[in-house]
Amino acid sequence: MKNYLTQDPWRIVEEGFHRDYNEITESVLSLGNGRLGQRGNFEEKFTGKTLQGNYVAGVYYPDKTRVGWWKNGYPEYFAKVLNAANWIGIDIDVEYESLDLNTCEVRDFRRELNMLEGYLERSFVAILKSGKELKVTSTRFCSIVDDESGAIRYAITPLNFEAKITITPYIDGAIRNRDANYDETFWDEVRKETGYGEAYIELRTRKTGFHVATGMCVAIEQDGSKVDYQSQPIKYEKYVANRMTLDCRQGQETVIYKYGVNLSSLNYDSDTLILEAHQYIQRITRKGFEKMLYEQKQAWADKWKTNDIIIEGDIAAQQGIRFNIFQLNQTYTGEDERLNIGPKGFTGEKYGGSTYWDTEAYCLPFYLSTADQKVARNLLIYRYKQLEKAIENAQKLGFRAGAALYPMVTMNGEECHNEWEITFEEIHRNGAIAYAIYDYVRYTGDEQYLVDYGLEVLIAISRFWSQRVNWSAAKQQYVMLGVTGPNEYENNVNNNWYTNYIAAWTLRYTIEAVGKVKALDTHKYAELIDRIHFREEKELANAQQIVDKIYLPEDEEKGVFLQQEGFLDKELMPVTDIPKGQRPINQNWSWDRILRSCFIKQADVLQGLYFFEDEFDTDTLRRNFDFYEPMTVHESSLSPCVHSIQASKLGMKEKAYEMYLRTARLDLDDYNNDTEDGCHITSMAGTWLAVVKGFGGLRIEKEQLILNPYCPDNWQSLAFKIRFRGALLQVTTTQQDITVQNFSQQSITIKLHGENVTLAGESQQTVGVSVAA
Repeated sequence: MKNYLTQDPWRIVEEGFHRDYNEITESVLSLGNGRLGQRGNFEEKFTGKTLQGNYVAGVYYPDKTRVGWWKNGYPEYFAKVLNAANWIGIDIDVEYESLDLNTCEVRDFRRELNMLEGYLERSFVAILKSGKELKVTSTRFCSIVDDESGAIRYAITPLNFEAKITITPYIDGAIRNRDANYDETFWDEVRKETGYGEAYIELRTRKTGFHVATGMCVAIEQDGSKVDYQSQPIKYEKYVANRMTLDCRQGQETVIYKYGVNLSSLNYDSDTLILEAHQYIQRITRKGFEKMLYEQKQAWADKWKTNDIIIEGDIAAQQGIRFNIFQLNQTYTGEDERLNIGPKGFTGEKYGGSTYWDTEAYCLPFYLSTADQKVARNLLIYRYKQLEKAIENAQKLGFRAGAALYPMVTMNGEECHNEWEITFEEIHRNGAIAYAIYDYVRYTGDEQYLVDYGLEVLIAISRFWSQRVNWSAAKQQYVMLGVTGPNEYENNVNNNWYTNYIAAWTLRYTIEAVGKVKALDTHKYAELIDRIHFREEKELANAQQIVDKIYLPEDEEKGVFLQQEGFLDKELMPVTDIPKGQRPINQNWSWDRILRSCFIKQADVLQGLYFFEDEFDTDTLRRNFDFYEPMTVHESSLSPCVHSIQASKLGMKEKAYEMYLRTARLDLDDYNNDTEDGCHITSMAGTWLAVVKGFGGLRIEKEQLILNPYCPDNWQSLAFKIRFRGALLQVTTTQQDITVQNFSQQSITIKLHGENVTLAGESQQTVGVSVAA
């Protein structure tokens, strides 16, 4: 753990320059707006430890798979969300010295991410080798109002000298992805332009042919007045800039305003991209920096009205949850159904930045409760539109008759993950997509989604499960061989309990959904079964037989479900027995040693018990939690939140808080020594779940909202807002009482600690904690 960032309810602050942690800080201070994103890099030159990162949503490159030995069925490529042109660069040269914080002395360094209003600030004094002292302040944001643009205010002040200072704002397209399999560049230059204070460059991705036009416009002020500077245009390969040299007096502030845009051929005709970029730049420069920043603050204020979670009495916990909510809102807005949520969002390159099962298992509930219903619906539509590709993925592996295997990693629906044990064995992701449909319909009541889209996906997934199991004559049951469960520290196992359970559950839910759609719209159902050649009687009978006879490994003596059939053959020991200094084990142990150990990367059996807790009694939940949690190293970012929710359910308040703090501050404190690669965006939704489903006890039962909130012992109060079927509610719990406020016009009846409570429109009710419990 690293504790160098100041704890503050609304800000992430670095006091003093921590060079060795710079890439971590760049990840944490990333900015985004759903369309584009930018790591917390410096505007000026920096030759020290850094990962330059600019990203444009939906633009990717199919990087050819690199493996030691090619196996039939391997995906041909791994999709990389590309490191795009660097638009923020501003080189500063004081006579013959370059401003570079890696080579000069730095004083009074401070950088701050303002989460309340959505911008990044930085200030410092640089002492050059000549002894000249230069003060710098900067403010930067990616606009969520003009969501293909960003703006910078960069100010320099000579403190003990006067001199000619050369300022070179630029766009650099000669960038590389650090994670490129063959160390190649992914962009070709199409065209470039420069003019007075402006520059544009258009790049095209190799293979996929995406075009991105990046433009900039620069204005300069001194003494509060606009400077009519002389500009020298510069053009190199994949590089455009303007260079201007100004006389700068001691104590005089020179302010550089830089406006940038990134427009992609996803949204514009590639033939007119540069023209569109010109027009976009003109529009935002007419607004000016201050108006854009004002609009940014207002837009973030609107988001926080419905998204904020308020914790009193614990600044570390408060900062953690707001940081997670802030990054989620920067990553995905739900406005474009072609986009999804990468595990690193706009904060880094690891994992390719593509779509994983994390979206359905962890992110969907966040957007269901905090955004308009269309946002969550668009996440499901994204998968529906990729169903044909999912069927193709299954066909490549030998499945037939419309069976679908959704990819582990994708940009366009095609599988592009290149680790055998993940790509072909971690098939539980199919179940997560089926569960997301169930979760959405249950939460919203939008059964029409089943009619229009959902049932077709469920049938295709169920066809896969029906073919993936096989009949064991020895067991006289259906088994599932050669899989990897959520716990990736076990590969190629037989009868992973979670995978078998969610497969059988999907078949059950599909049978139920068939009956529901037939009743809702007979005509559409008839059209569907004819189009996909669904043999209702035969396929449903087969599905029911699998449900009835699926093998679910269990140890009756211990009263626990077995993570996989041979789990008890391992030497069982708690994580506390791992010698000091050997964690995380994935950075200290051989893969062979990890696979043979009992140690668990993330919730596996407990993942299933979290999804389906209403199908098990409390004693069963507790026995399995007590058995598996002590062996779990939580080296997946997706793990602590599930354990926190389950601990809350079981009344284990200290454990719930411990796991919550770990998930909430995973990146801020760099728990697993991997934040420098980017933040764990999808697990941030798990942090929200730990609060709302854990401490808040949110559940849905028979279309009714259930709340069982409590306030952790070291907090004074906890408050969160949720949307549910047209209502907007705020739940506030203290150590003494619970208040539920209805901000909407409609009346709603909820169940609060087992008692029905009816809230009229724009009303609230308060009950004592002792009464509620």
